[in-house]
Amino acid sequence: MTDRRRLHSNGRVADAGLLGQVEAELFVEGDDRQVIVPVTPILSRPDGKRERELVFGEGVRLLEERDGWVFGYALRDGYAGYLAAGDLAVPKGPPNHVVQARMTHALGEPDFKAQTEHLILSLGAWVSVTGTEGRWAEIFAPEGRMYVPATHLRVASAVEPDPVRVAERLIGTPYVWGGNSALGIDCSGLVQAGCLACGMACPGDSDMQEAELGEALPEDAALRRGDLLFWKGHVAWVVDPETLLHANAHHMAVAYEPMAEAIARIEAQGDGPVRARKRLETKT
Repeated sequence: MTDRRRLHSNGRVADAGLLGQVEAELFVEGDDRQVIVPVTPILSRPDGKRERELVFGEGVRLLEERDGWVFGYALRDGYAGYLAAGDLAVPKGPPNHVVQARMTHALGEPDFKAQTEHLILSLGAWVSVTGTEGRWAEIFAPEGRMYVPATHLRVASAVEPDPVRVAERLIGTPYVWGGNSALGIDCSGLVQAGCLACGMACPGDSDMQEAELGEALPEDAALRRGDLLFWKGHVAWVVDPETLLHANAHHMAVAYEPMAEAIARIEAQGDGPVRARKRLETKT
């Protein structure tokens, strides 16, 4: 238990399930919170570097709140770190829908011409739908009742069949190290977005994904849509036998790239050859 990203303890406080496994001053069950802003970073320490992000409605297990910071972990994958306390709140209602569009706006009125307050919601955001009004879904929000185009949502219990199709909705999204949203995303965030939408558990960083996702393929295996290629510190979706889709610093965006060109470019820039090919089994 040496990976800090998954260690649900900061020495002062630890998750109760770690009793007898780690040293801490206090062991707690923790309390659940939800993200109430469009995006909030998970930091390595208070005011530290961004390691991952959570989007609106995602859950956090709060283990400690101190000096405006929460120490806890993301319920989606167990990723541990520090989050701004003001970006979290006690859940108002159980999330029952997920944003399936690249991005949408929640408005103060069920009218696309509304000039009232609005809330940006990224692909993967969780919302609590409390009713409908025509083409609009009414949701809980910190500002009160707000409205989202119903077509931009899917029922949380329904999974998508194709993780690459989910990732393709983010084409053109700016590359942001540690990003997990339509406002900015990195390579492993793009993989996680596709996997989670398809009901597949997926860790947050590419080294974890390489170790834990799918079945390894031999180097001469024919690649197909939905396979993953891994380099040291990088991962890409296979769109078809000649094309990759990845969030990358070369394009500074989520972009398609010819597979042969990408492999040659990445090796030429000093990041080595492909070191793993993995095949996932989607839930359909």
